[in-house]
Amino acid sequence: MVFYFTSAVVSPPYIIYMGKDKYENEDLIKYGWPEDIWFHVDKLSSAHVYLRMPKGSTIEDIPKEVLIDCAQLVKNNSIQGCKMNNINVVYTPWSNLKKTGDMDVGQIGFYRQKEVKTVAVEKKINEIVNRLEKTKEERYPDLAAEKESRDREERNEKKAQVQETKKKEKEEMKRKKEQEDLRSYSSLMKSDNMTTNEVLSLPTYICPAELQLSVQCKTEKKNMYVINLCLVNHCP
Repeated sequence: MVFYFTSAVVSPPYIIYMGKDKYENEDLIKYGWPEDIWFHVDKLSSAHVYLRMPKGSTIEDIPKEVLIDCAQLVKNNSIQGCKMNNINVVYTPWSNLKKTGDMDVGQIGFYRQKEVKTVAVEKKINEIVNRLEKTKEERYPDLAAEKESRDREERNEKKAQVQETKKKEKEEMKRKKEQEDLRSYSSLMKSDNMTTNEVLSLPTYICPAELQLSVQCKTEKKNMYVINLCLVNHCP
């Protein structure tokens, strides 16, 4: 069984959840999400409380009001901590939780101590605890299936992003090719690359019946193209 709570002190609200006992905590550790933040009373026994963050958010993005809700909920679910003032609650990303085979059920360590943060809780605030308890729901989720569904959705999103990137790259290559072709054509048609043979001078008294004009076009590759135009003119 997993208990779910809703922290509606901000909009949109956040989901907080925790296992019923240390055995369910094992499943929560195993099937946590990268978006989850784990909370526990420091150096005391307590529930393992998780805060589910929006995708793309980090531990630094937790709203202050939501952080207080989580800390109060953890304190209230600690047999010793709920009776004490001035306790500390530690919290860290789920991905930083370390579980080895020689650890007891429900026990965890950390991969990177520097990623573990601490929030001080001076005393229990009944108003906050009662508000959260009113939102409490008991569920029997298939944690493994939920994790697989989440991971599959992420894989599909990444696949779509890769396809979109490839599509844009292909379109960009096509655009550059078209620009290169256009520049090559423009260079070909520049007047500097065009030459015209001189027309043979004819006596003024001769009326040419045919006049041939040769136009030569030089390209950057030194190829020569000859166009012959035949003009027919009848004398009056």
